[in-house]
Amino acid sequence: MFRFALAALAILPAPLFAGTLTTVEVAPNTYAIEGPFGQRDAENLGNNATFGLIVTDEGAVLIDAGGTYKGAAALDEVIGTLTDQPVKYVIDTGGQDHRWLGNGYWKEHGAEIITSEGALADQKARASLELTMLDALVGEEALAGTEPVYADTTFDESYTLTLGGREIEITHPGPAHTPGDSFVWLPAEKVMFTGDIVFVGRILGVLDMSSSIGWVEAFEAMAAYEPAHVVPGHGPATDLATATKDTYDYLTNLRSQMADYIDEGGDIIGSVNVDQSQFEYLEDFDTLAKRNAQAVFSQMEWE
Repeated sequence: MFRFALAALAILPAPLFAGTLTTVEVAPNTYAIEGPFGQRDAENLGNNATFGLIVTDEGAVLIDAGGTYKGAAALDEVIGTLTDQPVKYVIDTGGQDHRWLGNGYWKEHGAEIITSEGALADQKARASLELTMLDALVGEEALAGTEPVYADTTFDESYTLTLGGREIEITHPGPAHTPGDSFVWLPAEKVMFTGDIVFVGRILGVLDMSSSIGWVEAFEAMAAYEPAHVVPGHGPATDLATATKDTYDYLTNLRSQMADYIDEGGDIIGSVNVDQSQFEYLEDFDTLAKRNAQAVFSQMEWE
């Protein structure tokens, strides 16, 4: 088993044509491909997220497809700087656009797409809405070629893939940021790719389709593996302590504050004022904190 201190992670320069993507080798032949914070736009091609790559002697496995057809092509260019192996499998870890709307590119290039049944249902339910949103954010030119293309292989709770002697475990622990979120575990290297179950350095977003209580439980299921390295869905590769601070502690604090507020008879209008100040250091705090509070209030009111 290989373990690397975070300080020793190999940061590799992204090619100029990759634009906003950078790569970090978190374990031998195991990479985080990190997109920027901020909104989707024409420059990042919808890739405002973190992706993963697992390289073997028999091909590569990509964690999340990219936000558009051209976003997938940009990921492929980065992958070409890391390995000559073709991408044989793409694992969609959820239903957000950057997790799956690049599927069409990879399907054309011969990859098999894998996702949870929950993610597939979410993708089908929101495909039109996501494409409309992307058209407004990235523009027609950047969106060109992007079509909903769905997984070849689905699973309910877990799926194990073995390629080139590397065992890859995929688990859908339940709803989190989106209904079908999954994490991907490499037991030999103790590397965890979390998809949108973990946000690092940026405040997470509790959406209409999110489950704040399910998200807490999904994080706990992921953390029980005690990963040495965490590749989040947003932000840089990190350790479990940082992932816990930026995601789990944020969620549990917000839910605890909201439970007290509801018990005191508070309404949704005032819910935005619950104290989240200890997380002001997170990117986009001012934009999302109050919206998260109202979303969590709406969920907890009926728990």
